[in-house]
Amino acid sequence: MLIQLGEQESLKLLEEVKIGRMGCCLNDAPYVIPIHYFFDGKHIYVHSLPGRKIEMLRANPNVCLQVDEIKDEYNWRSVIVFGRYEELTAVAEHDTALAMLFRHMPHLTPVEAGMNRQSVQSIVFRIKPDQVTGVCEQWSE
Repeated sequence: MLIQLGEQESLKLLEEVKIGRMGCCLNDAPYVIPIHYFFDGKHIYVHSLPGRKIEMLRANPNVCLQVDEIKDEYNWRSVIVFGRYEELTAVAEHDTALAMLFRHMPHLTPVEAGMNRQSVQSIVFRIKPDQVTGVCEQWSE
């Protein structure tokens, strides 16, 4: 049975999950990639190296993020966030957010392991949610 998640349930899942799929679009060409993130209850924080997604987000800041928790094909929860990309360029804001990300994600992927607080390539951004929706499917035997 498909069930709509309430706002609090959706935000709770967003806090619990640390990996999602971020979608952006430029010139009618969508792009979806997996990302690590941290949600502080207000914003979703992400760090990255320069590349295609950053170029696309700078040109079109509209973004969505999908996160889920899947137990099996009949028992899962999913949240979609629609929001705006905000690059953190002020040094203090950038460094504070990056330190927070490293503190909450001690097991880094190879790309993230190559980044550090002094890395000039390190880009930190946040997604300011405009809309958060969630659904779940729950079947029991």
